[in-house]
Amino acid sequence: MTSTFARPTTPQLATRPAVDRRDLYAPIHKALRLAMGETLTRVGRMDAADPADRAEALGQLESLLAMCVAHLRHENEFVHTAIDARQPAGSMRIAEEHEEHLASIAALRDEAAAVTAATPADAPRLAHRLYRHLALFIAENLQHMHIEETLHNAILWEHYSDEELDALHGRLMASIAPEEHLRTARWILPACTPAERAGMIGEARAQMPPEALLGVLATVRPHLDAAGWSKLTSAAGVTPVFMA
Repeated sequence: MTSTFARPTTPQLATRPAVDRRDLYAPIHKALRLAMGETLTRVGRMDAADPADRAEALGQLESLLAMCVAHLRHENEFVHTAIDARQPAGSMRIAEEHEEHLASIAALRDEAAAVTAATPADAPRLAHRLYRHLALFIAENLQHMHIEETLHNAILWEHYSDEELDALHGRLMASIAPEEHLRTARWILPACTPAERAGMIGEARAQMPPEALLGVLATVRPHLDAAGWSKLTSAAGVTPVFMA
């Protein structure tokens, strides 16, 4: 398990332009940060000797790792391609880190399998090892996402108009299966501000049938407080009581 902690920051790129621009990274990265934090906590309190609790915790871990793999694929296929098209090799640094992340994900999956197969005497030790290595993986990703949100956004904003970025975002979203959209919504909507949620729900209303939108809302409902739920249903044009 490898991790890089000496990476320099890029404060000169960390501020957004004076005029708000399309940010391809912000919403999904908020979702990943939320999922990573909750999953690290869940794995840390896992009772490795209890098969049911162990299966639940490791199931949540696998869902996080699958989400990370899908996110890496989307960035490689769409965002990196766009960056390199107008600034050759502009994504090289982050693309190399993506390969490292895939290797780390494979190692975490192996460690999770070892916890499942362990004897009762060995399971707690292997579970704690998994927890520590997951924490290192998350620490690396938090720094990695900062570089993408600063360096990569700066490149995208320099070389692409918002109309082009909107079109790129549309192509990326269209490539995602409905099931993956639903799994991601469970994290992305609770992680975002009410204004960001309203914007995403507005886009969803224009692109999906009403029953699919209700499915998204039902998935998100357990993860929002009363105020957040009221604001979201108002943005979606749905009566909160109907969805309670």
